[in-house]
Amino acid sequence: MVLLRLWRICYLSFVQIKAMTPSSIDDYTEVLIGLRRIIRSINLESKKIEKEHGASIPQILCLKFIAKEEDLKASSTQIKNFMNLNASTVTGIVNRLERKGLVAKLPNPKDKRASFIAITSKGLLLLQSIPPLMHDKLTTKLKSLPGTDLDELLKAVQLLTEFVGAEEIDASPVITLDEAIS
Repeated sequence: MVLLRLWRICYLSFVQIKAMTPSSIDDYTEVLIGLRRIIRSINLESKKIEKEHGASIPQILCLKFIAKEEDLKASSTQIKNFMNLNASTVTGIVNRLERKGLVAKLPNPKDKRASFIAITSKGLLLLQSIPPLMHDKLTTKLKSLPGTDLDELLKAVQLLTEFVGAEEIDASPVITLDEAIS
């Protein structure tokens, strides 16, 4: 939904660009085309992973986080903080994982109101079958950028975020389209 809204805003911006001079239109069009390619590649990866492995990218990232935690379990709050998502979105992700048998909710002996989310053996097997995600590849490439290049890229992305009015949108550092739609 969020990325679809972003695309609509970009499209509307493109319509406004038509009023500009012919020489500047190509530069603006290339920015919009680049954004559209990114959105499309995210969408395609998300659909492919879901179709081939039966889990969305946010679900896989949630499983990866839990698998790295002590005793292979985490609280909803820990998952929420890691994924930088609101509590209701995390609840939805965890509930879907539980229905698929990839995680189990365990009671917290210290707090009867809370529970831990533990990865199951089926969840661990799924993680072993997942290829490297776009998220992981992008993270690796961003880490290899010189600091000044990364700063420039960050400024440009922040500027685009402001242009489309998306500063207040709840977002994870996860590249996905799936959870925004559901």
